[in-house]
Amino acid sequence: MTDHITATISTRANVYFDGKCVSHSIVLADGIKKSVGVILPSTLTFNTGAPEVMELVEGSCRVRMANSQHWVDYAGGQSFSVPGQSSFDIEVLLPLHYICHFG
Repeated sequence: MTDHITATISTRANVYFDGKCVSHSIVLADGIKKSVGVILPSTLTFNTGAPEVMELVEGSCRVRMANSQHWVDYAGGQSFSVPGQSSFDIEVLLPLHYICHFG
């Protein structure tokens, strides 16, 4: 899928968790911030500053929100929201392509 937008894209990748998560930061013309990336097979914990919506483009995962014992399955075409100043665990078995919407 290709989208045509006006944006500033960071050409230097954000590399987290020893390369298991790689993303690029995007700032749209109206100042909205996003990142586009991939998470390789792993189980990781992400901390949030601002609220986030994780839009899954391709792949699948299971997610456990902070202070929860329950895992929820997600796949490409779905999304999940995470509050600001929180965290979530994510387990990925095959590469997961995503867009993270901040704010």
